[in-house]
Amino acid sequence: MHNQFAFTAGRTGTWRISSIDAVRGAGLEPAAGLDITDLSATPLVREQGSAPAWVLLGTVSNVRYATRPELTEMRAKQEGLGRPNARRAALIPIKKSAAWWDLAQDERRAIFEETSHHTAIGMEYLPAVARKLFHSRDIGEPFDFLTWFEFAADDAAAFEHMVGRLRATREWTYVEREVDIRLER
Repeated sequence: MHNQFAFTAGRTGTWRISSIDAVRGAGLEPAAGLDITDLSATPLVREQGSAPAWVLLGTVSNVRYATRPELTEMRAKQEGLGRPNARRAALIPIKKSAAWWDLAQDERRAIFEETSHHTAIGMEYLPAVARKLFHSRDIGEPFDFLTWFEFAADDAAAFEHMVGRLRATREWTYVEREVDIRLER
């Protein structure tokens, strides 16, 4: 069993939401704050007297599409989340099209890395931009993936550059819904 996490948006939260932008497809309801809860350690607690604007669930699972050398390099370069200077974050939920999921695993890998260079692009921004991927598709959520990024204010321009490069790839032609949520603490 993989750890399940809840991203709960509401009136308050550990992270202050600075923007919620629908990049492709439907967006999400406005909210002021976001909390992240590891449901294996802590039950989900709702704000008293109000329902959350939205809750997105995701699980931490095994790394997919990465080769052993890529995985080794990624683990050597990436720093952990929660670094004191990483006071900016982005939560980017993504849903890919049925055409993507109809491809075989090796076909998805070819688009993901050999054509789009997803992992290679991301590694160029390590260790400044830390990330964690949460899988949601197999638990019946509205998005396939929830990607959480943390970075220092000084690295915000680098983060924007990385996201722009990724969105310009062939892989992103398979994205049918994407929401870009920016946060600060």
